[in-house]
Amino acid sequence: MQSFITPLIERIARRLRLAPDDLLRDAVYRRLWSSILISSFGAQVTMLALPLTAAVLLDATPTQMGWLTTIEILPFVLLSLPCGVWLDRVRKLPVYVAGEASIALVVASVPLAWWAGWLGMPWMYAAAFVMGSIHVTAGSAAQIVLTQVVARERLVEAHAKNSLATSGAEVAGPGAAGALIKLVGAPLALLVDALLLIASVAILRGVKVHERLEARPERRFWPDLRAGLSFVRGTPLLVALAATVGLWQMCHHAAIVVQILFATRVLGLSESQVGLAFVGLGVGTVAASAFGNRLSTRLGPGPCLVLGVAICGLGWGALALAPANAFGTAVFAAMLLCFGLGAVLIFINFLALRQAITPPELLGRMTSTMRWLILIPAGPGALIGGWLGEHVGLRASLAFAGGGALLLALAASRHPVIRATTALPALEAAEEALGAEASVAPHSVVP
Repeated sequence: MQSFITPLIERIARRLRLAPDDLLRDAVYRRLWSSILISSFGAQVTMLALPLTAAVLLDATPTQMGWLTTIEILPFVLLSLPCGVWLDRVRKLPVYVAGEASIALVVASVPLAWWAGWLGMPWMYAAAFVMGSIHVTAGSAAQIVLTQVVARERLVEAHAKNSLATSGAEVAGPGAAGALIKLVGAPLALLVDALLLIASVAILRGVKVHERLEARPERRFWPDLRAGLSFVRGTPLLVALAATVGLWQMCHHAAIVVQILFATRVLGLSESQVGLAFVGLGVGTVAASAFGNRLSTRLGPGPCLVLGVAICGLGWGALALAPANAFGTAVFAAMLLCFGLGAVLIFINFLALRQAITPPELLGRMTSTMRWLILIPAGPGALIGGWLGEHVGLRASLAFAGGGALLLALAASRHPVIRATTALPALEAAEEALGAEASVAPHSVVP
């Protein structure tokens, strides 16, 4: 027996040992990755506790849940474009760090308001709007910081490893979050996320990023804004990606506003049972993070992204048909697994493609423009999901999401640009991308 076990342990150890060129051997990236891992654990608490607070404690209707999601998205529509111009003029890491700290304060305000007797849907709406506003700036800054740490040709690998960090949290986090919510209640559980965000801030403060801004005597907001829009509009791949991921966001938000209501009111799950079901989400993201880079290399980033859209659609469609019994609970967990798998395949390719094709001096404006474009359909999607859930039935919202995503996958698979994107594109020169407008985008960021 020992002669069998010892070689097995040695083989496992060899597999776990980092390759000589593994990104995690880089101290700066490893610190960034550790911060993502810690904040992701806290995010699992918030992902369950916020909607459960609204759905169970405040007895929110499907329409109110739709508005809660829409209000969190609204800052992306209002602020993304000016934020992109601003980000191309400032250092990104301090914005990222300040954002993490600010989110911690907002999250902590919910249990404090509950303790003081002030908590209601207006407070939840306000917290959602402030968190969305912070994510507009800090989220875009975080994506750009990664390009300052990792070489462009390794961006798919880096995004896959980042997803692996969040995946580990998504496997262990939901069960622990559900138990914590059952023990102390959804509002108080949010304090754990606040503490973990503070820990993430402490790690990020030690990240060393060499960033030099080349100032220009005159700074013209509107020409700079138009330059970023012109770059995205003039790049067919970015246009195709924005349309595909934007429509996927519509489907996603139509489903997300009702999935907690479906679990608690149709399937009759408790808070802790919902948490256990969300382990399926973690399993899906772990699988996609572990094999996503390999799959993207084999299929190509464009077709791999389309596959992710189709997998999400299958999960939402299956849940719309699930019976209200134990089998339905299993389908709910399977839907979350499909979503985790599909979303990771979408975003590791989407983020890598758009970053690989963009010059450094345009990363801020490109990132904010793309986030603006893909989230414009998310608000209507959330409102459609809420309206269908309240006036037709919760299953109708899920059917809309599932059917829409499957049709989108079919259309995207036939799109010539996405279908032909079988490798990361070459970096475009700013002058070639913008022509005469290149002169208005000089706030160059040099890693």
